[in-house]
Amino acid sequence: MELVQPSAGYKNSFIGAVKEFQGDADYTHRNKWYRSLVIPELEADFDSFVERELSHSRGENLREGYVPYSTFWLVDGGEFVGQTNVRHRLNDHLMQIGGHIGYDIRPSERGKGYGNKILELALQKARELGIKRVTVTSDIRNVASRKIIEKNGGILENQIFNPEMGHDALRFWIDIS
Repeated sequence: MELVQPSAGYKNSFIGAVKEFQGDADYTHRNKWYRSLVIPELEADFDSFVERELSHSRGENLREGYVPYSTFWLVDGGEFVGQTNVRHRLNDHLMQIGGHIGYDIRPSERGKGYGNKILELALQKARELGIKRVTVTSDIRNVASRKIIEKNGGILENQIFNPEMGHDALRFWIDIS
């Protein structure tokens, strides 16, 4: 099990995961990005998709209000299991909602310890970027994510309303210096 940069070698398992996320009724906000992906477009030109994902770490092709971030895929046995984004810095919005690290595990692989592993590895990537203190937020309803964050050293700072989700989020800090 390892974190890798997005790669065309994981096309089939990534597309399979996208289909799972698109069919998952839980935590709609978390699945929003996956639901925006168009399967026929991914199948037709996966290389362009991968290049666009890699370009974000260089500060290219970012949506308005986004900061540079590195995307890594958690793979196990050659299969895409999940994704993490490590934001290189925070803006005002990310300081409140989002934080340095976001992660998700494909629905069929949840509850198997992958969430703990992906955050553990993402914290190493953040350290490599020179980040010494990481903030991570979680949907207040996502008890599993809260446990993952706490297991990885997260200390709850506060509970804040997330207008994008329509309910509260929890904000944690993790010292990685």
